[in-house]
Amino acid sequence: MRILSFGLFFLTFFLLYGGLHVYFFRKLKRAFHPEGTRKILVVAALVLLFLASPIIRVTERVGLEAVAKFFSWGGYGWMGFLFLFFAASLLLDLWALLLRTAGKIGKRDLSSAVPAPPWAFAGPLLIAGVLSLYSFYEARHVVVERIAIRSSKIAEQVGRVRIAQISDVHIGLLIGKERMQVLIEEIRRESPDILVSTGDLVDGQLDGMEGVAEQFKAFQPRFGKYAITGNHEFYAGIEQAVDFTKSAGFTVLRGDGMTIAGVLNVVGVDDDTGRNFDNYRPANERELLAKLPRRYFTLLLKHKPFIDKEAVEFFDLQLSGHTHRGQIFPFSLVTRFFFPLHAGYFRFLNASHLYVSRGTGTWGPPMRLLSPPEVTIIDLLPAQRP
Repeated sequence: MRILSFGLFFLTFFLLYGGLHVYFFRKLKRAFHPEGTRKILVVAALVLLFLASPIIRVTERVGLEAVAKFFSWGGYGWMGFLFLFFAASLLLDLWALLLRTAGKIGKRDLSSAVPAPPWAFAGPLLIAGVLSLYSFYEARHVVVERIAIRSSKIAEQVGRVRIAQISDVHIGLLIGKERMQVLIEEIRRESPDILVSTGDLVDGQLDGMEGVAEQFKAFQPRFGKYAITGNHEFYAGIEQAVDFTKSAGFTVLRGDGMTIAGVLNVVGVDDDTGRNFDNYRPANERELLAKLPRRYFTLLLKHKPFIDKEAVEFFDLQLSGHTHRGQIFPFSLVTRFFFPLHAGYFRFLNASHLYVSRGTGTWGPPMRLLSPPEVTIIDLLPAQRP
């Protein structure tokens, strides 16, 4: 089952990604008609960029970390650029199709309004280049998002309880010690009482992590740090990923719940991707939540933003991530289809709440467009007196 799932995923990915390369080459060929040596060089470069991901994996395994990082920046940067080029070029293709259709219906020649092939290639190329540069910039500037929730379950004598949420950090080759230092300092300035990681703290590999666990471990909020697994913890190797998270000072909740300092309950569950892997810990959310004292505010940590209708009345706030809000627009239009609760704050009729983080790091391309990375600050406050 695990091999079949991975095989189908990678087959689909490489077919789609390969199709983008073919599309790019056809556009380039139509614009400039490369022949001979130039054509061979273009094809060779595109094949190399297409194969960047497996090259990264192989060079990691044999210990060539510098080579792996080089191909990560180049290969994943190209991936983001190619997607932006495709989106811009596809819009131009649709415009040309619309003009041709309108011309046929109206029996008029509108071809003069259709850009010539060199411009039809150069225009999207320029747009993708500019947006890529901005996307690199946006991905490195974390935004602090703030929400406040009042609840009768937060005692007046306790006062404000501040939760800092990080999600989808993807520590690895591209996000390492330097970026983590900036992130931790940002969190430290907010003086949270609790720090939670809602999955994908690590990437699909465990390289580039030297010293990162120690950075996290040095930061100790008064009510502790709690983490759950995301899909990438299983991709990286669940045992190694959990060991890293624990060494960073987090309590890893895998179908576990606890009451913290007589203030609130915290519950965490494994990401359902783990069903295809060994050492997955399934949990019945309703039963798990029902065991904890209802008089305390209950926090549920769950990587994907899906709500269990059987459990919704038993938690006060679910914190999730995973979607990245698409990470690079307009890919967000696709991810929104699969995750209707896409990003941001939601409140349900029974007064339960959900917050879906856009994510703190990046997966694949080290780029974000119209989806800046975030640290979320949630202030739990006593209910206002009537």
